[in-house]
Amino acid sequence: QVQLVESGGGLVQAGGSLRLSCAASGIIFRINAMGWYRQAPGKQRELVAVITSGGSTNYADSVKGRFTISRDNVENTVYLRMNSLKPEDTAVYYCNVEGQRVVAGSVVFDDYWGQGTQVTVSS
Repeated sequence: QVQLVESGGGLVQAGGSLRLSCAASGIIFRINAMGWYRQAPGKQRELVAVITSGGSTNYADSVKGRFTISRDNVENTVYLRMNSLKPEDTAVYYCNVEGQRVVAGSVVFDDYWGQGTQVTVSS
């Protein structure tokens, strides 16, 4: 069974920084993309940042230049460094991992989600 354990959320003042971590444990044959999503109250979940197995990254326009995603392929961990935080960054942040395995000769993709960690930015 695969588990994603997130940490690093909390309360911070505007302009401050936080670093989120998400560690994947269990049997995952291969991890493809790892990413972070967020969901603010009354809004849909949105992509914040994603990093491929090769290290390519993609960010939401609203966080470009402020957030940095990285990963440790040995520890199966993805990080999100958040600088210059704004009140509009307040949300529950979810880690997402795309896994890949072979079943009966066919490639199967699995989507795993963390439990979410609250980030609150005060003005």
